[in-house]
Amino acid sequence: MMKGLKIAAAALMLGVAGMAAAHAEEIKVGFSPEAYPPFYTQDASGKWGGWEVEIANAICGEAKLDCVLTPIPWDGLIPALKTKKIDAIMNSMSITEERKKEINFSSKYYNTPTVVIGAKDQKFDATPEGLKGKVLGVQVSTIHAAYAKKHFGDTAAEIKEYQTQDEANQDLAAGRLDATQADSIALGDFLASDAGKACCDLKGEVAPDDEVLGLGVGAGVRKEDTALQERLSAAIKAIRDNGKYAEITKKYFDFDIYGAASQAN
Repeated sequence: MMKGLKIAAAALMLGVAGMAAAHAEEIKVGFSPEAYPPFYTQDASGKWGGWEVEIANAICGEAKLDCVLTPIPWDGLIPALKTKKIDAIMNSMSITEERKKEINFSSKYYNTPTVVIGAKDQKFDATPEGLKGKVLGVQVSTIHAAYAKKHFGDTAAEIKEYQTQDEANQDLAAGRLDATQADSIALGDFLASDAGKACCDLKGEVAPDDEVLGLGVGAGVRKEDTALQERLSAAIKAIRDNGKYAEITKKYFDFDIYGAASQAN
């Protein structure tokens, strides 16, 4: 991020060109230090990369911010923001009405569908009827957990919560779950892996629910930090307009994951 996105822990320093401009404002950007490919990935040396890291880097660079990427457990991100341990969140956090009661968001920087995947040898779809009697895994404190409880809570045999999506994927591959629900890109990446190919397939997109699923992913900021909110939103628009967003995106996807122009602008 900025002209040099830096991991807060020295061992995780992210090497990017053009490090910290002398007069750039430094802010701490929170992320959950877990693999969430292709948005967040970690190489053998401990460096973090991925689409969202590169997009955050571009946003911070455009906003002339020196952004220090700071690891915080997922369910601690909003509390850390509110207590000023971090200054922003850029970690695939969807803009929802429930979260907006506690924090504000920049404009969105991507919006992709929510899907359910499950064991290949089971035939069902991503509906309450399809998931009747199934054990469904979701990541704790996510929009997917909230959606599952609201729409599948009366029909699923169990909604099992995990600290990370990777743990849910592992249990699905091992046969301890019937299905899991998450972002389509993240689960698509799992289905393309050896474990995913062996065990599972796509069951379908869930029915829309903007109140729970939100209208896209944005950068979270404190309620009082309206200047930072506007600065980040302006930077998102700028990298969309100047082609930087498309340049980064084409390295990871063969489509524009920004979503419809009318959503969460």
